[in-house]
Amino acid sequence: MKKMNRRKFMTSAATAASFIIIPRHVLGGKGYIAPSDKVNVGLVGAGGKGKENVQDLFKLEDVQVTCIADPAEYWDLNRFYYKTIAGSGPVSGMVENHYKDKSPNSKVNIYTDFREMLGKEKSLDAILCATPDHLHAYVSILSMQAGKHVYCEKPLTHNIYEARQVQKMARTTGLATQMGNQLHSSPAIRNAVEYLRSGIIGEVREVHSWVPATRWTNSLNEVPKTASPVPKGLNWDLWIGPKTYRPFHEVYAPVTWRDFWEFGLGALGDFGCHDLDAATWGLELGLPSKIQVHPAGFSNADIIPYGEIGYFSFPGKMANESIEVTWYSGGLYPKKPAEIPADFTFSRRGAMYIGEKGVMVTGNGAVPAIFPKTGFSNPVETTFKLPPTEGHHRDWINAIKGGPAASSNFEYGAHLTEITLLGVLSLRLGGALIQWDAENMKAIGLPKADKYIREPERKGWELL
Repeated sequence: MKKMNRRKFMTSAATAASFIIIPRHVLGGKGYIAPSDKVNVGLVGAGGKGKENVQDLFKLEDVQVTCIADPAEYWDLNRFYYKTIAGSGPVSGMVENHYKDKSPNSKVNIYTDFREMLGKEKSLDAILCATPDHLHAYVSILSMQAGKHVYCEKPLTHNIYEARQVQKMARTTGLATQMGNQLHSSPAIRNAVEYLRSGIIGEVREVHSWVPATRWTNSLNEVPKTASPVPKGLNWDLWIGPKTYRPFHEVYAPVTWRDFWEFGLGALGDFGCHDLDAATWGLELGLPSKIQVHPAGFSNADIIPYGEIGYFSFPGKMANESIEVTWYSGGLYPKKPAEIPADFTFSRRGAMYIGEKGVMVTGNGAVPAIFPKTGFSNPVETTFKLPPTEGHHRDWINAIKGGPAASSNFEYGAHLTEITLLGVLSLRLGGALIQWDAENMKAIGLPKADKYIREPERKGWELL
């Protein structure tokens, strides 16, 4: 992959920012399904997010979930934000109940290992991956190799090498893909992109983005030295997947796996593909040349920090220009510039764009706030309009049926994920300054970064 600057990213016909609009069947893409046909989807990962994705698919009359693969039969998620019961058993029951009056065959085939599902389900058209982060790349690549269209939750991968390989496989196969950063299809993100592309606040030189996210287990300071009984119906070895085997402990699963670098990626890895999306999309950012993200609170080689403050420097339009992006998590916020009134309150999660003509703030609703109030029309009229969306999942299904590529397809999704993972790379090195050689996929002068850029894979779980 050649070193990517902002101008190259802007002019690339393959990126979502440029919107591929040629129908897939005209291009002769693999797996084309006629508009009148039903799309059979297999779910990989029936936890809380997997269950939510299935409920979104229920809204689409031309889609049916026909099979589920998960190493866990049952998860009680009531003490987490999902507030539900999940796992292959409860989710398959929900699916069968939904389709019993809608389809002549509502039975859902259940698998522990998704690889067996790929081999046996001959009528399967597509895979929706909602596993923990460390399995995203493996599931996505094997599914595309099997000729299946893929929707994968964010972040698209767990390391930068994986992001490059998933992107390459999507290009090679021509299958319909979509990364599950659902806010990408929301009015709030799309309005922000239209404002930025219209140049309403002029050339943007500075971006600030913040989320309140922190660790699940605040007392955590080391990996468990003991083991917990493996829950009934859980194949822990399969759950571990490509990572180094370790005994099960209840602090790892469900949900709290995000506190460990081996499985999760901290607040930046969890939310970056949502909250850096508008800046990346709207400003058509390439890859940053310099990245430095400092941990806030305790962290080490195994445990993610409580929060972060990070700095990304992107090439601007001209050789001597740059766009500076600052990231905050764990309750940290940016300072208010003079243009914003003192009584204005930032939302708990949002972004601020500082331009040569004014300041734009998002997060307080679907419509961005522009400061100073004088000098801007009300309502603000945009000169740039994104193509309409029918919803994040609907756009993916439309792409499967020969429509335009989904706008967060793996070409764009891998790029956005790599930006996020560059920040994670700095974090995992204790806040080291990363000077990124994108062409060679190297942190210049930091050979210790290599083990995080491409992480080791357990035998039998090699990516390619």
